[in-house]
Amino acid sequence: MKKLLEISLGIVTSVGGFLEVGSMATAAQAGATFGFQLIWAVVLGTICIIFLVEMAGRFAAVSHHTISDGIRERFGFNVSLWPLLAALLVNFMVLSAEIGGVAIALELATGIGFQWWALPVALVAWLLLWKGTFGLIEKGVSILGLVTLCFVVAAVMLKPDWTAVASGAVPTLPTHDAASYWFMAVSILGASISPYLFMFYSSGAIEDQWDRSYLGTNRAIAGLGMAFGGTISIGVLMVAALVLATHGIDQVDDYHQLPLMLIPIFGFWGFVLFVASLAIACFGAALEVGLQQAYLVAQGFGWNWGENLKPRDDPGFSAVYTVSLFLAAIPIMLGLDPLKLTIFSMALTAASLPLTVIPFLFLLNDKRYVGEHRNGIVSNAAVIFIIGLGFVLAVVTIPLQIFGGT
Repeated sequence: MKKLLEISLGIVTSVGGFLEVGSMATAAQAGATFGFQLIWAVVLGTICIIFLVEMAGRFAAVSHHTISDGIRERFGFNVSLWPLLAALLVNFMVLSAEIGGVAIALELATGIGFQWWALPVALVAWLLLWKGTFGLIEKGVSILGLVTLCFVVAAVMLKPDWTAVASGAVPTLPTHDAASYWFMAVSILGASISPYLFMFYSSGAIEDQWDRSYLGTNRAIAGLGMAFGGTISIGVLMVAALVLATHGIDQVDDYHQLPLMLIPIFGFWGFVLFVASLAIACFGAALEVGLQQAYLVAQGFGWNWGENLKPRDDPGFSAVYTVSLFLAAIPIMLGLDPLKLTIFSMALTAASLPLTVIPFLFLLNDKRYVGEHRNGIVSNAAVIFIIGLGFVLAVVTIPLQIFGGT
């Protein structure tokens, strides 16, 4: 019964935590510009994150190591420093984007400019991390993210052409604006396969003291939770394709356009649901990314760590998430466009994936850590193919976006 409850809570947490500012923004922009054409990118990203989350939980349960801890021990500090720095940089950009997402939601609700909300959002997040427990962050906040299921309800109520939806799940060449198409594809992959998702999951498994008896629970949480999360992202893409395009919006360049997605279906409550979805999803992700920054540094340097410990018992760990949150608020306070930051940071995430995923795959194929629970050929091949595709697309399309090649 305890394991069944753990599975239920884990799936709910995964659904609530999967859709954050990256998934929401990339899916909405892809739907508005390319209709259902980029559903395949969401599907591919979801498959990859299912594999990676399952691997992260299995590695933690069998080896009793987190991913960062394992990489440092297996490859040595000098080698582990590079994936650590790459993850910290990408996470910093994502954290800033998440704070920006909450700030935009508060601007939509109050009319007060988003710049004024960045510091208060960071402060409230810090207070929760300082005073809260891992259970509160992992389950309590993420459960609220179930409000994002309103996008799936809206997509069904719009009665789409399901044949066209199914066709979108099959990769196709773009019919127009090829550079933007591939850049959006790589941004979706980056949003779906954010390293903080599976790295946070491995740290959570250690915090919850998982052992080999949790391997079945882990598979259920990874498969069902991430699949439901991917379904919500597809829901956002479908609603954007069906609603924004009919209102003449084929390019999402401002968060203020996004509430229009739900208003035709739910009226005034559509606006409320969108603001709540954006605020809760982004705030939950900001907590997780801020905490993951602390996990990365503390585990990378071998410090004492744990969200369930008092700050006085892990001062370095607590200092990292404190500094991370307030530094990440600065770009938003200075007026950096949260939407542009989000899309670009998701593409950069895809470009950085080999640095974090490849060392992790070595660990999952090392008998000294996982024994007979090593990866199979299918899981290795699927992850390598998808992150390789994301890396190649990122390397090709990011320069085009920076230098105006589109």
